[in-house]
Amino acid sequence: MEAGGRPGGGMTEVKLAVLGGSGAGKSALAVRFLTRRFIGEYASNAGTNACFLWMPCYLLECIYTKHLCLDGRQIHLEIYDPCSQPQRGKLSLTDELHWADGFIIVYDISDRASFAFAKALLYRIRESHIGACKKMVESSLFLVGNKQDLCHMREVGWDEGQKLAMDNKCQFCELSAAEHCQEVMAMFTKVLRNITSNFKVKEKRRPSGSKSMAKLINNVFGKRRKSV
Repeated sequence: MEAGGRPGGGMTEVKLAVLGGSGAGKSALAVRFLTRRFIGEYASNAGTNACFLWMPCYLLECIYTKHLCLDGRQIHLEIYDPCSQPQRGKLSLTDELHWADGFIIVYDISDRASFAFAKALLYRIRESHIGACKKMVESSLFLVGNKQDLCHMREVGWDEGQKLAMDNKCQFCELSAAEHCQEVMAMFTKVLRNITSNFKVKEKRRPSGSKSMAKLINNVFGKRRKSV
């Protein structure tokens, strides 16, 4: 695979992690985007494969893959869904942080505990990217308040979600995986556009192999000439 998330054959590979507390609707959002269908209620710790037998994509240990075309570019998308990620315990996220090109952090507006968990996830992700290009990290982060159809049971205000996103310099929206198909599609599309734009920036900044080698040779022999 070439650098910048671009495998051979002109296909761009994008790896997206959808994270959040148990019951926040991570799987529902991913499936809504991939199939335009809402999976309804199911036991997240049950046999996940049985829930997605009708999906037009491949499921392996909560990783969905799909090919799509975005702005004329062929995308090989992989979406990681931890399915039954616990809301308690240490947030290591080591594998996810090294694997993903972007993150969608989901919370349930009718569950304040899921909001607190989303806040902890954002902190962990940003903490791990302190040495990376902050602008790229920020544009690849999206905070989503799910289950807007449960406004009558709301525990987390829209302004609270907006403030959390602003504090972490990431994008934010509220929607309902159950009722807002177009909004879900638009949100995922925006995230993918941001990630692929980051790939383009990386490609522009990365010098070609010949230029890099020439620079290395000049540095080595240039220093030797000065020391003579």
